[in-house]
Amino acid sequence: MPVHTIALLVAVGLLCLVTARVVTMLFRYAGARVITCPENQQHAGVSLRMGRVLGSGLVSRPNLQLSTCSRWPEMAGCGQECLSQIAERPEECLVRTILTKWYAGKNCIYCNQPFQSIEWSVRKPALLIEGRGSLACDSVPAEELPGTLANAQPVCFACHTATGWVRGHPDQVTDRSNQLK
Repeated sequence: MPVHTIALLVAVGLLCLVTARVVTMLFRYAGARVITCPENQQHAGVSLRMGRVLGSGLVSRPNLQLSTCSRWPEMAGCGQECLSQIAERPEECLVRTILTKWYAGKNCIYCNQPFQSIEWSVRKPALLIEGRGSLACDSVPAEELPGTLANAQPVCFACHTATGWVRGHPDQVTDRSNQLK
């Protein structure tokens, strides 16, 4: 086998390893999170500086640093002690993990269909919140998510879309539910 073919195979192999590491770090560290602020013991929504995570994490343990925090700008100079919560359990504080666990075993409040696998990129479920109607689950700020989930009911994507359309276009809807009896 020619030397240039071997070099090409080694380069492709290294590229595959680097790509796998980057994808793993993106799934583990990218996204909004809910942490408990060590300063006031309240929930805060944070996200990480992914450039730093990816740059440092290719060859060693990723260097974590916040890029956003719901307590900023007032607390922008904090020591970022909350990063230890992310380092210990990076997936557990992700908003999508918290929501996935919350929807598990529940049925839609309208159609009673069970929530199984959730398609987060296409068909996001919603939350029925008293006085506010159904809201897309990603419209709730991360720091408010735990309190919101305590008082919300699950709504599937289809029912959320339908109820939103009915609310937005009441003049184009005919309610025949009383004729079914």
